[in-house]
Amino acid sequence: MAVFKVFFQETLDNRIIREDTLTRYYEAGSESEVRKMLDDDPYNIEFVQELSPSHLEYEKANNEDFKVENT
Repeated sequence: MAVFKVFFQETLDNRIIREDTLTRYYEAGSESEVRKMLDDDPYNIEFVQELSPSHLEYEKANNEDFKVENT
């Protein structure tokens, strides 16, 4: 299992505006598994990034809202 950082907009109705981009973290076996988990959510997914161990440690240390979700 790996941790993936998902960059998304909250609705599918609006065009992507970088300043409105939100992020969430998910534990999954692959990027396609993350996308499948989010199929029912009304998110406009911009990018799914698998985090390296060092990037994951950085996120944990520097993001007070860091939380890995398992849906």
